[in-house]
Amino acid sequence: MPAEETVLDVKNLQTVFFTNSGLFKAVDDVSFSVRRGETLAIVGESGCGKSVTALSVMRLVPDPPGRIVGGSVTLEGTDLLDLDDAAMRAIRGNRISMIFQEPMTSLNPVMRIGDQITEAVRLHRNTTRKEAWAKAVEMLRLVRIPEPERRATEYPHQLSGGMRQRAMIAMALACRPALLIADEPTTALDVTIQAQILALIVELQKELGTGLILITHDLGVVAQTAQRVIVMYAGKKVEEATVEALFENPRHPYTRGLMASMPAVIALGSKNDARLVEIPGMVPSLTNLPAGCAFAPRCGLAVDRCRAEYPPLQDWGDHHFAACWRAAETAAPL
Repeated sequence: MPAEETVLDVKNLQTVFFTNSGLFKAVDDVSFSVRRGETLAIVGESGCGKSVTALSVMRLVPDPPGRIVGGSVTLEGTDLLDLDDAAMRAIRGNRISMIFQEPMTSLNPVMRIGDQITEAVRLHRNTTRKEAWAKAVEMLRLVRIPEPERRATEYPHQLSGGMRQRAMIAMALACRPALLIADEPTTALDVTIQAQILALIVELQKELGTGLILITHDLGVVAQTAQRVIVMYAGKKVEEATVEALFENPRHPYTRGLMASMPAVIALGSKNDARLVEIPGMVPSLTNLPAGCAFAPRCGLAVDRCRAEYPPLQDWGDHHFAACWRAAETAAPL
C-alpha cells in the first residue's frame, strides 16, 4: 500500500451536547485527515474539544447528552457515521483502536490481562482460545512487558501503572488497526515512564504502518513524535501545520501563547529567573461563547473586528492554516 494513503478523513465534524445551561458545540466544523504511518497531534488546553473529537471519531460520544449532528468520518473509504451500532462495534477495536489516559478505568479489574486481550482478538478474528492466548502473550512481549507468559495470568492491580498502560497498548494493537487514537496516553504516569511509553507507541506505529492521532496538551511531546499538528480552541480548529512550520512560525496568537508557556531548559549562562508566560484568562464556556473569535478576550492583539467576526481558516502556504484576522502580522519567528 502506498505510504501516502489516507486512512482517516474527517470533514466538517460537529458534535453538540444538550445541557441544563443550553446547547454547546464541543466540536464545531472540524476537518482533518491522517495518512497511513503518519502521526497527527491534536493540542490545546482542557475543554477545547480534543477528547470529544477523538470520541466522535470512535462513535463513543455519550448519547444523551451528546450527539454528532454533522459532517463525515471516513475510515478507509467507509463513513463511520452511516453505520449501525453492530457494524461500528465490528470496526472499533479492529480497524480503529483507542488508548485512554487512565488504564485502570479501561481494564476490567476482575479479568486477567491475557484474557482481556484474548477477548478482543476473538471478537474480531476467527481463532481458537489457545491461538488467541498465544497472540495475547506475543502482544505483551511486543510492548516489552517482561515475563509476558506470567504477566498474562495476572490482574490489572498486580501491574504497575506503566505496565498497565503497556497492556492497554497491546490490546489496542492486537488486531493491527489502521488507525490508533492515543488520548493523553502518559498523563497518569511518572516522567521517566512517560518517555518510554511514547517512544513505544511511535515505534510500534511505524512498524505496523498504523495512522496515529495523538491527543495532548504537551507541545514537547508533539515536537518529539508528530509530523503534523492541529491546534484546537473552544471546539474549533484554529491552526494546522507541519510540526516544523508550527514551531518555526506559529500564525495564531493562541499557538504562540501555548509555546510561550512551555517550560524550557534554561541554557547555560542565561538568567536563572527566566519565567514562563501564561495566557491570561480561561477557555470560555462553550454555552456562552463571545461573538467573533473565541480567543479575542484573552488575546493581546485583538482588534474590534476580532470581537465582531469569526475569522475564516486561511491557507498561508504549504498547507499551513490559521483562523486569525491578524495572522499576517503575527507571522514572525518567536
